[in-house]
Parts: sequence; structure tokens; C-alpha cells
Amino acid sequence: MKNTFLASVLLLLASLCAAGQDRLYDNEFPIGDVKLLDGPFKHARDLNIEVLLQYDVDRLLAPFRAEAGLPKKAEYYPNWAGLDGHVAGHYLTALAINYATTGDSECLRRMEYMVDELADCAAANAVNHPSWGVGYIGGVPDSDALWSSFKEGDFRLYSSAWVPYYNIHKMYAGLRDAWLYCGSEKARELFLGFCDWGINITAGLSDAQMEEVLRTEHGGMNEMYADAYAMTGDSKYLTAAKRYSHKFLLEPLARDEDRLDNLHANTQVPKAIGFARIGELGGGSDYSEAGRFFWQTVTRNRSLAFGGNSRAEHFPSAEACIDFVSAEDGPETCNSYNMLKLTEDLFRMSPSASYADFYERTMFNHILSSQHPEHGGYVYFTSARPRHYRVYSVPNEAMWCCVGSGMENQSKYGQFIYTHEGNDLYVNLFVASELNWKDKGLVIRQDTEFPSQEGTRLTVVSGKGRFKLFVRCPGWIKTGTMTVSVNGKPLKVYGTPSSYVAIDRKWKKGDVVEVGLPMQNTVEHMPNVPDYIAIMHGPILLGMRTGTEDLAGLLADDGRWSQYAAGTKLPVDQAPILVCDDVDHIGNHIRPVPGKPLHFRFEGIEMLNPIDADLEPFSGIHDSRYQIYWMVRNKADEGSK
Repeated sequence: MKNTFLASVLLLLASLCAAGQDRLYDNEFPIGDVKLLDGPFKHARDLNIEVLLQYDVDRLLAPFRAEAGLPKKAEYYPNWAGLDGHVAGHYLTALAINYATTGDSECLRRMEYMVDELADCAAANAVNHPSWGVGYIGGVPDSDALWSSFKEGDFRLYSSAWVPYYNIHKMYAGLRDAWLYCGSEKARELFLGFCDWGINITAGLSDAQMEEVLRTEHGGMNEMYADAYAMTGDSKYLTAAKRYSHKFLLEPLARDEDRLDNLHANTQVPKAIGFARIGELGGGSDYSEAGRFFWQTVTRNRSLAFGGNSRAEHFPSAEACIDFVSAEDGPETCNSYNMLKLTEDLFRMSPSASYADFYERTMFNHILSSQHPEHGGYVYFTSARPRHYRVYSVPNEAMWCCVGSGMENQSKYGQFIYTHEGNDLYVNLFVASELNWKDKGLVIRQDTEFPSQEGTRLTVVSGKGRFKLFVRCPGWIKTGTMTVSVNGKPLKVYGTPSSYVAIDRKWKKGDVVEVGLPMQNTVEHMPNVPDYIAIMHGPILLGMRTGTEDLAGLLADDGRWSQYAAGTKLPVDQAPILVCDDVDHIGNHIRPVPGKPLHFRFEGIEMLNPIDADLEPFSGIHDSRYQIYWMVRNKADEGSK
């Protein structure tokens, strides 16, 4: 009981100090005010904390101490040497989110320790490198030589190093988030000092030189400065946000021109997040349009059924989308992590259900599936190649980019379930949870086992007041099938798919809203490859286990390329193939398996190279080869062979 009481006190303190989140993002509830209830997302979050606490903080901080000239406390993590320090910023963010969400005292202790250590590094950099290092908090190898020459416009070391700005961007974000989620004033001071460093280090560079700098992957540096402007109101940070915006990408996007073919995908997504954020804060309609159009073309033309995008880390052209079938390195988790951040920003400017539809699809399928449900390892690539498999990280060994973003992904499931706009409450996601709407003195509970349950129940647990409740009518629902009742009385639902149903009334304790969300089986064609389809149950991607042979490297070691599934690539033409003349209605030939929720079987569909297995939610398929895209052939074509 003592431990329970202590956790409750810590969670209360976390919620009281997390003043930055709703100030910086005015439609969000502080994440500590959204309690996850039992279900897959709470399990993923809790497992992730167990994994986070296996990492050695001093090893994560070792590159920062070394570059600041401070005595060594621990050895570096060896994986991805040359990008030293990038995971530490993600780790700091994850600690902050988990303390704000759960009140976990060890997360708080580690977060405060990291901030203190980073303050020591900043102080040492100011003393040891006064010509360039005031405010600097980075672990970039050979920082002294690199940044001192960079400041003078000599980019030779910068260009030959491994994405220095991408590296330090993670610590910018980590420091911001220690303030954002937990109210750490020391982290805020360090963040703004780091922002000032970034202004000073580029002060002597021309616009042309800045454009050359931004050709190298640099994370979301423009977003960091936009947030600094939102935090302080100081226009120098908005000016810097625009200066750190890559015009090569900004200008065509602002004209609604898609020039993404063959570009490194996750280099571009963080830029677009910054564009949207600058536009949101009054920096110009060209910035907000660039962010909006980027999201539109990526989600509509360049994303797979589970929400992820890219193959071999690059956006394919329309003609090259067939590569999704052959590539072992399908969409990377970092891309979806960043696309969800962009979605949150765009939704804040225009609360459209289409944004929430994408968020749901990506969170329930790609993000949830990117964590192993038992040991908690993170996934880098999710291949769409038939009968391939995924590889998982191991704590303190594999230190990929998607390990860093994975630490955050599994921490922030409560962030977008609910949002507000003025006096209106939006229910965006159907996730078992409880919202403490402190400004209204209301507690609202959502009970659901969605997607196993085709609906959700919202209950006013305490408080009263008048407001509009907007419940999402998903894009995947069949027109006219969503049902809503209040206290047992059915309401006429005017919502069409991908919209919100508004309920305007005086709410009181005990009010209950029942929402029916009938799901159906549908097919989605692979972008620009109509012969390959994915099978969806509502928003849930269904996959099939296809065997466990040769899962080489299933648990990754410290090898530079261990994020790749190294086992045999089984021949694509020997994978299961569906034979059907009515492709778009294959969903009518999929039947539920009695006694096994969300498990299905094909019925009345011929299958070449058949495998005797169920269709099931892809997010639950682990330690196995799988199939999520199916070639479909016409019966007449097969009969003529």
C-alpha cells in the first residue's frame, strides 16, 4: 500500500508540474491527465518502462561528457559509432513522458540525473570551447574541430561526418520534452541556450550556405526553433525556424508539387513537421500549406495499409512501388513516429477526422506492432515482402534510430485519444482510458476492448457542465451503420464516414454514451501496384503467419547492419496467391473463426501455394514470417495457363 500511495503522490506531482504541454500545444490535455486502462496499449507502455530501465544512463551520456572534456564515467555504446549520442535525447523524452504519465519515480530520478549531467556538459563546453561551444550539448564525434570550422563556413568536416544536426536535434527535443511534460526549468534553460548556440553557430553563414547545410539530414531543427518561439514569444526563434527550413523542399510543397521521388523519406518528414509548426504559429501560409500537402501526398500516394511509408528508406516513384514487394527493408518505424507528430500538428490547425483516421491506422498497426509484446524489443524495418520477417532490438546492444523513436512511441499512447478546442471535447481514438478534464472539473471514462469489440462506452464519472462532445465517425465504417445513444436513448447520427458526430448537452455524473462501430472486411491495393492487396478489418490490417524457418538475426546484436532480417528471402512467386475475379469484394469471402476473436479464414477463394493458417491482426504477429500483401490473379488468366 505504501508503494501504491507513493506512486499516486508522484503522479499527482507530475500532473501539477506538467504545465508546458497544454501551453505549447493548446488542444492537448497534459498526458498525465489521460490514464490508460487495461488493454494492449497500457501493456505496451508498461513493458516499455521495464525496457527503458535496463539501459545504462552513463553509457548514453558518455559521448556528451567526452566532447565536453569531462572525465569518463562509462564506455560508449558501440552500435552506430559515429552517430554517438543520438539515442540519449530520445531516452530523455521517454523518461519525461513516462514520469508524467505514470509517476514512476525511477523515470524521474533518471531524467533529473540526465539534465544535471547535461548541464555540466554545457558548462564545460562554454569553458573549454568559448569560441563556438557556449550553449552546446552534443555528443557529435570530434565536435571541436567540426563546429569550429563549420562556424567559419568550412563544411568539409561537417559534410563527411554522420548527420551532425540530426544527431543533436534529438537532444534539443529531449530537453524541450523534460520541460514540456515535467516542467523542468533547468531543462528549459538548457534547451533555450542550445537554441541560442544554433543561432550563433550559423550567424556568419549566408542563405546559400544555410541551404547547403540543410542538404544533409538535420532532423526537425526548424520545429525546435518554432517551439522555442512558442515558449518565449521571442521573434529571433521564429526567424531561426525559417532559416533552418530547407527551401529545396518547402517551396515546391507550398505550390502543391510532389517532388519526393527517390528522396530519403525520414529526412523529409521532420522538415514538414517544422513547416506545419511555423505556419501554425503565424510564420506564413506557405509553411502551413507545405506541411499539409506533404501529409496528403505521403498518406494518399506513398503509404502502405499499416500506415508506414518508404522502402530502402526512400520514397519510391510510382513506377518503383513494386519494390515494396521485393524489398526486405520496408517502411521504418521512425517514419511513422514522425508522421504521427505531423498529424497532431495539422489536426490542431484543422481538426479533421481524416487526420484521426490515419493516426488510428498507424498507431494500431505499425506502432503497436513495432514492439515485441514479451521482451519489448523495437523494430526498425517492417517488410511488405511476402513471407519475410522482422528483427527486434535488445537493450544495451542494438542502438538504431528506431530504438530511439521506439522508446517514445510506446510511451505516448495517451496523447491523441482526446483533444479539445475551446469548450469542445474530441474523442479521436477508441482506446480504454480515463480523461481528467481539470478545467471543467470532469472525469470521463472510456471502456472498450476495441477492435475486438465493435464499439465503445463513454461515462461521465464525475463533474458536470455543458459542452459539445465530438465522437469520430471513422472513415472505415459503412455509411449509416454507426450508432450512438445517450443514457439508453438512441440519437439520429448525421455523421458520414471520416467525420465527427457532435452531441451538445448539459452533462452530469452518470451520463453514458454508447457508440456502435460495426466493422467490415475490405481490401486496399498497394499504391501504384493494383495486383497486390492488403486485407483490412475496419482499421486493422490482417496478416497471416507463414512459417518460422531461418529467422536469422531475429534478436539483433551490435552489428552495424543487424537491423536487417538476414534470413533467406523466400521466392515471391512461391508465396500464397489469391485467385478471384471480384478483387474488391474479397472481404465478402472472409469468415470469422469461432472462439478466436479477430481471426478469420478465406472461404470460397482459390489460393495458389496455399498455407493453412488464420488471418489475424498484424500487430500480434511476432517471431514469424508473415504475409500482409497478396497477389491476386484473375480466374480466366489462370485457366488459360
